[in-house]
Amino acid sequence: MTTQEVANRLVEICRSGNWAQAYEELYHEDCVSIEPAGAPWEMAKGMNEIHQKGEKFNEMVEEMHGGSVSDPLVAGNFITLTMEMDVTYKGAPRKKDSEVCVYEVQNGKIVKEQFFYPIG
Repeated sequence: MTTQEVANRLVEICRSGNWAQAYEELYHEDCVSIEPAGAPWEMAKGMNEIHQKGEKFNEMVEEMHGGSVSDPLVAGNFITLTMEMDVTYKGAPRKKDSEVCVYEVQNGKIVKEQFFYPIG
């Protein structure tokens, strides 16, 4: 797959909310995932840790009210998109979160993802 094809498929899957399918279909087994400093899980290496990070996130969520994923921008081997979530975290009021997501693709697979959002 080209980077543009990966980008289009990633957005399609993310909009459906099926993260497990994205991991299985588009990610390299040695992928690295990076969150901002101070996030509950700042770095995950490999699909096992990435799945654990996803489980930890799901445990923090009381209710997901909705969200959106932008169309992708592709530059060389990089994909950028934005995600928005309308979410209630456990023990916290409902809020809207917004993040910038950057993915690096090599040989048709995502090898690195990095998320940018405010902590706090």
